[in-house]
Amino acid sequence: MTGAGTRVALGLLGAGWAMLVQAQGIYTCVDGQGRRITSDRPIKECIDRAQKELNPSGSVRREVGPSLTASERAQIEARERKAAEELARHNEEARRSRAMLSRYRDQAAHDRARADALAPVDGVLALAQQRMQALDKQRQLLDRELEFYPNTPPEKLPPKLRSLLDEHQASVAAQQRVIAEQEAERKRVNERYDEELARLRVLWAEQTQPGRPR
Repeated sequence: MTGAGTRVALGLLGAGWAMLVQAQGIYTCVDGQGRRITSDRPIKECIDRAQKELNPSGSVRREVGPSLTASERAQIEARERKAAEELARHNEEARRSRAMLSRYRDQAAHDRARADALAPVDGVLALAQQRMQALDKQRQLLDRELEFYPNTPPEKLPPKLRSLLDEHQASVAAQQRVIAEQEAERKRVNERYDEELARLRVLWAEQTQPGRPR
């Protein structure tokens, strides 16, 4: 290669290196032993501390790191997830509070809503209790029939009477289940409305504070 060709090749090589350095940047840091290190790529000796990426002019392009271990990254991600979940809970609680205030302007409105929610439950409960009263009367009639069979084991009773007794027992058990279910539902509804009312009392009180927007 001629001298001119060599100079051209060197010039191209230098230009290519300059473009590479400009694209990659120059990294510099002071390691744990106080040594300043410079490299064309992130410096592993400074993985636990910040290092600067410089422009070719020597000005700071950005600060990098410190690089984190997998455990450190997991801890940060866990904290970020927890913060995001807490924010979501806070936003949901604020949304629910606004919705409750919009629906219930005062306790009278809330009391009406509670009564409406309990009405179907109380209706089913009343019917079941009426049915139980009717079954009690049926049992009285069956007991009168049983007086004709004193000291008779159930399996020795007439088939028809034994069948009536079995049907009565099954009907009583069914109505007892209905009553238990409706009483549990009534308790659940009241607990939900009690919880809402406690929260609403706080919100209503906050609304009356001076200077608070309505």
